Amino acid sequence: MASPARPRRKADRLDQPLERGLSIRDAYDPERFGRMSERVARYIGSWAFIAWMTVVVVTWVSWNALAPADLRPDPYPFIFLTLLLSLQASYAAPLILLAQNRQSDRDRVQYQEDRQRTDRLVADSEYLARELASLRQAIGELATRDFLRSELREMLEDLSRQGERVTDSSDEEPRRTSGQEPG
Repeated sequence: MASPARPRRKADRLDQPLERGLSIRDAYDPERFGRMSERVARYIGSWAFIAWMTVVVVTWVSWNALAPADLRPDPYPFIFLTLLLSLQASYAAPLILLAQNRQSDRDRVQYQEDRQRTDRLVADSEYLARELASLRQAIGELATRDFLRSELREMLEDLSRQGERVTDSSDEEPRRTSGQEPG
């Protein structure tokens, strides 16, 4: 009897090693966390965040300064507001640093790719320069267009001179025969 086919899991790929042992924790994906930290850092560095933060702080201070005394959750020294802002800063700083580290990693990879591309371009340019030099040397041994034109002109002049001689000699022959005709 055939065993029932079990559904293939995402990790059951032939090109991936099998996971050994079971884990209670979910797998940690540093890329997903990194992307999330970049989104947070991008938002924290925006004008929208500064505007919202300003609105929240002004509202908080206004409410706690102007509201009736029994409705003020954080009276004058605003210690709870200070705690909240410190908490926000303590989370924002590492997220911003993580985003900067990821950006520097991307910049380093981009720099290496640019360096490789530049090295290839330099090698190609050097190859083309060598090929051009060899073509110049080969052309120096070949006849140039101006040289061929001058040679063809000389040949044309020689042919035209020979043609003139032939026409001159053909004109002279009938005269001789006309003078030698018996009369």
